[in-house]
This record gives sequence, C-alpha cells and structure tokens, in this order.
Amino acid sequence: MKRLFASLLTCALFASTFTAKAIDVGNTAPVFTLPQLQTKQATTLAAFAGKVIYVDFWASWCAPCRTSFPLLNALHKKLQAKGFEVIAINLDEDEASAQQFIKEVPVDFTVLYDGKGEWADQYVIESMPTSFIIDKKGRVQKVHHGFTSTDITDIEHTLLSLLAQ
Repeated sequence: MKRLFASLLTCALFASTFTAKAIDVGNTAPVFTLPQLQTKQATTLAAFAGKVIYVDFWASWCAPCRTSFPLLNALHKKLQAKGFEVIAINLDEDEASAQQFIKEVPVDFTVLYDGKGEWADQYVIESMPTSFIIDKKGRVQKVHHGFTSTDITDIEHTLLSLLAQ
C-alpha cells in the first residue's frame, strides 16, 4: 500500500511540473487550424491576421453560451466592416450536440470544432465559455471567463479601442 501511495504521489508531482500555462494578456495567441463545424473546411487563426478577433471556446451544454451567441452575432455584424471577427470553437465530444446548438442559435460568424479539446488544452480552458480578445498583431489583450448579457458592453468597448489602434 505504501508503494502504491508513493507511486501515485510521484506521478502527481511529476505531472504537476508539466501542467500547461494559461494564455495570459500580452502573450501571442497560439495559432490553431480546425475544421468548420458545418462545412468541415480547415480554418486557421492565421487567416484572420491583421484583424481584432474574439476567440470563444464554448459547448452546447453551456447556458451562458446561449446568451452570448446572439449578442456576439449582433456585435460581429456591427463591427465586421471595421476589421472584427468572432471565431467560436466548440468543445463538445459529440459533434451532433454542437450541430443542434447552431440550428437553435444560428450565427454568421466562424464556428470551428475541437471535439478532442486539443486547442482548449493549448489555451488552458478551465470554464465555459472562455474567450480571448486578440489584437491586430496576434497578441491576447483580454481573457474573459463566463458570460452575462451585461458583459457585452465592456467587450464592445475593448474591441472598439483595439480597432481604433
């Protein structure tokens, strides 16, 4: 029993030394390539270089995501001509759940699929939704956890400031 406990403790200590570091403000956003949810077309973050980007990690079971999607869609329509994009990355293991969510809450922005959570691990997603506002140079300017309808005002203010730069 002591050996088992020692082995488990050693494994836990070893694993803790390799935990991923969260993507913080000022860091360059990791450049992903993922399939679009509806078309399966590969899309990369690099395709949006030079734009202000709201990268939103979400799941179909996430209640705040149902609130955020219509508001983000309206904001995307309002600011897209100024160089703003929304990229929503779904993390459902079951792709059908993600597809159903999009049928119920349709959007015009880019929706990608990361069912294995590969990029969620790279960005160190610990809550739903978690979003990253990325500036025109590819640096994270804000990390946002959760979502309520009142959050959109602060998000828009941040985006307008970055779009003006």
